[in-house]
Amino acid sequence: MIKIGLIREGKVPADNRVALIPAQCKWILKNSTDVSIVVQHSATRCFSDREYEHAGVEIVEDLSDCDVLLGIKEVPVNELIAGKTYLFFSHTKKQQPFNRKLMKAVLEKQITLVDYECLEHEDGQRIIGFGFFAGVVGAHNGMMAYGSRTGLFNLDRVYKQRSFRELIHTYFGLRLPNVKIAVTGSGRVAHGVLEIMNLMGIHEVEPEDYIKRRFSYPVYCQLKGQDLYEDKLTG
Repeated sequence: MIKIGLIREGKVPADNRVALIPAQCKWILKNSTDVSIVVQHSATRCFSDREYEHAGVEIVEDLSDCDVLLGIKEVPVNELIAGKTYLFFSHTKKQQPFNRKLMKAVLEKQITLVDYECLEHEDGQRIIGFGFFAGVVGAHNGMMAYGSRTGLFNLDRVYKQRSFRELIHTYFGLRLPNVKIAVTGSGRVAHGVLEIMNLMGIHEVEPEDYIKRRFSYPVYCQLKGQDLYEDKLTG
């Protein structure tokens, strides 16, 4: 039997995301006879303790009897349990100086660290990283900041919405001035940005028109690799 524990985020400010949501825990418990899951009590997690309890997961404080511990951000050195296997973003792959103490503690406590950043598919692409919803949040926050600064409209923070559908509803009736927005890139994050642009009723235009024309409505253009760079010799 493998016992998995969802840790309470100890980094300040605390991240409210979770490695496994209640529905996923419920599915694992239902479909596996050799895995058990417990959740460490947390008042800041985006899912409440009660939601995990309703999914059949026990709420605990002590995780010392768990085999695998799942988190999101760096675990404070004083909270690391020796000899365990941890999964979280350690932010040490690039030899970040501010997390040297964390890596040293991991080695000294003989901890097996599985860093989400290092998980890759066979083709070398990262399994876990910034994606569609990172673009959604980034685009929303950018427009929220613009509305707040200009006083033209108000948007609430993304985390206050319980689902993507709820977030979409906040855009109903939103009136934007004739702003011009440039979206760079064509990856997963960019796709999330484009989704928000379209949901807000912002019209896509070609880069050439974006530069030369004036519009009476809000527009955006997507700048891909070929639009961002110019050959020194031929340009």
